[in-house]
Amino acid sequence: MSEPEDTTDDAHDGQAVAASAAPEESAPEAPAAAAVPESPFRWYVLKVQSNREKSIKDSLLKRIKMEGLQEHFGEIVIPTEKVVETKNGKRKVREQKLFPGYMMINMDLNDETWYLVLGTTGIGDFTGAGGKPIPMSDVEVSRMLGLDVPVEGDAEGAAAAGAKDATPQVRFSVAVGEHVKIKEGAFESFEGTVDSLDSTSGKVKVLIQIFGRPTEVELEHWQVEKV
Repeated sequence: MSEPEDTTDDAHDGQAVAASAAPEESAPEAPAAAAVPESPFRWYVLKVQSNREKSIKDSLLKRIKMEGLQEHFGEIVIPTEKVVETKNGKRKVREQKLFPGYMMINMDLNDETWYLVLGTTGIGDFTGAGGKPIPMSDVEVSRMLGLDVPVEGDAEGAAAAGAKDATPQVRFSVAVGEHVKIKEGAFESFEGTVDSLDSTSGKVKVLIQIFGRPTEVELEHWQVEKV
């Protein structure tokens, strides 16, 4: 009688072949990132009756609330700038409108919101070509809101763009190169030529003659007047 064949090695070989033939488990695929929907809000410019901007803005806000459409509207802005004036030697900062007869509105423009805006007394139309409202560019929005627009690569300008309040600007009654007379101070009655103006500080640099030599003196803008 013949002895039974030893199949142990064959069994091990079969298991090894089966293991190598089994497909490797692939790593689970990461779920695709959900696309962030683009905001429908844009800034637009409205033509309104001049000298009534504030009351028109208030009326529009009331209508938005009455119609329950607050979620379709953002800020409504009347662009202004800060101006420094000096009277009787006292500095006073006041706001004045940059563009009388215009205001900005941030909104989701659709048929319902469009008709609500144009149906408000005092509002003429959106600015745009052919009656179609044209949204403002980012640069235009920054300028109209009184923000500094940073130059590419300018870290200082980029930081300044985060400041919402514009620096008050002084309105001068004289210009560089004009002949002026000093009204007050240590150099009262001296005459000279305006060398430079600083609209932020309100300082005026004037070249005057002292002992026959041209000398630059720094004065407040209200200390000089045009001759």
